[in-house]
Order: sequence, then C-alpha cells, then structure tokens
Amino acid sequence: MHAILAATDLTAARSQMAFTLGTHIILSCLGVGFPLIMLVANWIGWKRDDADAMKLARRWSKVVAVTFAVGVVTGTVLSFEFGILWPGLFDRFGEIIGLPFAVEGIFFFIEAIFIAIYLYGWDRLSTRAHFWTGVPIVLAGIGGAVSVVSANAWMNQPAGFDLDAAGNVINVDPLAAIFNDATPYEAPHMLFAAYMVAGFLVASVYAVGMIRNPSARRDRYHRLGLTIPFAIAAIATPLQLFVGDTAARAIATDQPSKYASMEYVTTTSTHVPEYLLGIYDTKTGDVSGGIRIPDLNSLLAGFSPDTKVIGLDTVPVDERPPSPTLLHWCFDIMVGIGTALFFLALWFGWAMWRRRRPPEHKLFLWAAAGAGVGAIAALECGWIVTEVGRQPWIVYQVMRTEDAVTHASGIGIALGITVVVYALLFTAAILVLRSMARRWRDDEDVEVPYGPTDDPPAAGATA
Repeated sequence: MHAILAATDLTAARSQMAFTLGTHIILSCLGVGFPLIMLVANWIGWKRDDADAMKLARRWSKVVAVTFAVGVVTGTVLSFEFGILWPGLFDRFGEIIGLPFAVEGIFFFIEAIFIAIYLYGWDRLSTRAHFWTGVPIVLAGIGGAVSVVSANAWMNQPAGFDLDAAGNVINVDPLAAIFNDATPYEAPHMLFAAYMVAGFLVASVYAVGMIRNPSARRDRYHRLGLTIPFAIAAIATPLQLFVGDTAARAIATDQPSKYASMEYVTTTSTHVPEYLLGIYDTKTGDVSGGIRIPDLNSLLAGFSPDTKVIGLDTVPVDERPPSPTLLHWCFDIMVGIGTALFFLALWFGWAMWRRRRPPEHKLFLWAAAGAGVGAIAALECGWIVTEVGRQPWIVYQVMRTEDAVTHASGIGIALGITVVVYALLFTAAILVLRSMARRWRDDEDVEVPYGPTDDPPAAGATA
C-alpha cells in the first residue's frame, strides 16, 4: 500500500512540477531575450536617429513589462513548489542548491527595479541615460538564468560536497557546486535557447502582419520589427547547434544512461547506428520503424566509428530512465527544429547580405511566422530530455526522486487549481497584449501605470 501511495505522490508531484516549469520556462526565455531585442531597437533609434526603431523600443518595453509581470507569478509558484513538493531534496542538500536560487533572487530584483526605471524614464531621462538604464535588465536576465541553470546542472552532475558514512552532506564547496561539470554547456545552451525563442517569437508577429497585409512588406516599421528580433535569433541558432552538439557528447560520457536511452543504445559497443524516430521495445531492445544510419552514433559521440558508446546493458533496470521512445522523439524533434531554423537563418542572412533587407517571399514569411512556435516546441522537448532523462534520480546517482518527494495529500487538487489559475492568467495576458496591438495598429500609444503620458521625444534628442 505504501508503495502505491508513494507512486501516486511521485506522479502527482512530477506532473505539477512539469506543468509549472514547462509554462514558466517560456516566460523565462522572454525575460532573458526580449530585453535585448528592445535594447537593440533603442540603440538603433538613438544612434541612427531612427524614429521607427525608437517607436518599436518604446512599445516593446511595455510588452516586456507585461510578460515580466506574468513571469513573476509563475516564478513565485515554482519557488514555493521546490520546497513543498521536494522537501527531501532541500532537507539534505539545501545548503548547496539554495545558494544559486538566492543569487537568482538578487538578479530578479535588479531586473524588476530597472524595468520600472526604464519604463518611467522614457520622457524623463536623456536618450543616453535612458538607454543605459536598460543594460542592467539584459545583464540581470542573463545572471538569473545562469544561476537557475547551474542548480539544474548540479542535479545532473553533482559536485562540491562529500557524504559521510551516514549519508550526511559534509565539506560543502559552494563555488564547485555552482560551477559543476555540466554548467559550462547547460548555461549557454539555455541562454541561446532564450534568444532563439524570444527572437523568433517576436519576429513571427511581424511576419504574420506582413502576410495579412501585403502593403506592410514595404513598410519600414514592420520590416524593422521583423529584422531586429530575427537577426538576434539567427545569430544564436548556429551557436546553439554547436553548444548542443558539445552537450550531447558530454552527456554520453557523464550521464551514459540518459544518452543510451535517448539514442536507443541497448548494448555497449562500437559502430553504433543512429536512429531517426522509431519505437523502442524496452523488453527486447529492438527498434521498430524509423531510419537506421550505420555508425553515425559513434561518429557523433567521438568523431570515429570506432568510438565505444555505453549502452543500457551497463545500467541496472531500476536505474534506467523511463520511456526511451519519449526521450528519443523529443531529442529528434529538438534537433530537427533546430536544423530547420538554422537553414531559415541562413536564408535570412543571405538576403540581408545581398539586399540589406529581410526576404519578402511568402514562403519565408510563412516559415518565419511558424518559427516562434517551433522554437518553443524545441525548447520544451529539450527540457523533457534533460529532466526525464535524469530519472529515476533527482540528484544523479546520489538521491532518487522518490526519496525527495513529499507525502502530503492534495497534490492532485493543487495541480487542478494551478491549471485553472494559469489558464486565467495567460488569458488575461493575451487579452492585454491583443488590446495593445490593436491600438498600435491604429497608431495609438498604450500607456503604462505611472508611466510617461507625452509623445516620445525625437530619437536623437538629449537632455
């Protein structure tokens, strides 16, 4: 009976965490990437005396405020969930994992303060001073993301502590824990993902506008609205593919059970094939369907078909990640979308190099319109691989997830309430953003609480 209850607790807690984290991570990406997009537009407006760029920066700053406000709510829920749902983790490792979350809190307050200053300062500061009040927003977003990701990286590659004979944590080294072996690739992987999600998502809005209104294709305001965020995403995409490739090879060495599950490696051997899609039979280790490419997995893991890849045969059955098919499909979808976005970025780069303007072909605009959703799908698939692939461990090979979960009742009810509240929250946010967009289409400014009420100053004006 206890085992059944424990399984129920674990399933409910993981479902609650998956839903809230999967939702919040999108807002986190906007919180990291959107301020940079806004600030680039501000820079162009200031340095080139560009009224369209300054108008975009002013309007985007209000969207940043809305998405940040929603992110505050979802992030606060997550901060409570860590302690409520996983008391075993923080009871044993709180002095280690608590530090990066505390640092993230500092960056959060810095970001919130400077967002307020930036919004309020549009007509109250010189152009130069106002621009520099936006820089801490970008830097705080980066710092907060790195702090949180370092905690997740530590869960994948625990370091900076010892365990005594009774299993108690001793000799804690906070810096070694934060800068563990997984942080160097997880942190940039998350940052580039944030720039891709924010860039492609914002650009997709203007791509849709250019599709619906052909005259907008000749409108510099819309072209600039597409070009700035798309350029940032396009720069981040090849860097992301490089970091992702590096991360996959590191996982093959440091988390072989995760790698073996997501790549369908049943037996440790060389000349391991790569499978595109396909269904994995956990009983026989056979793969049905999909495309089998001989030797490719070994080549990807070690640049040689003779590279030995560790398989699931080295991992006890009760320590293997669940659902290899889910992991493999999520990994393939993530890589597939990333590759498609890379070619879309090349198309964009070629047009900008040749014509100094983004492509206006309908096929490109339709692809750009879908790029934002595609980037979000790749993001979610990547986190599924990261989190599900670590199971059954909450701290890899140190603490099992079932030993960290709460046994309090009512988690399922809390999940239902959370889903309803989040649905209402996101509905309200979407309605607000749509209302702002409608007024902007009519060329009306949308003011913010306690914000400027006058028209924006000339782009090159100084005080």
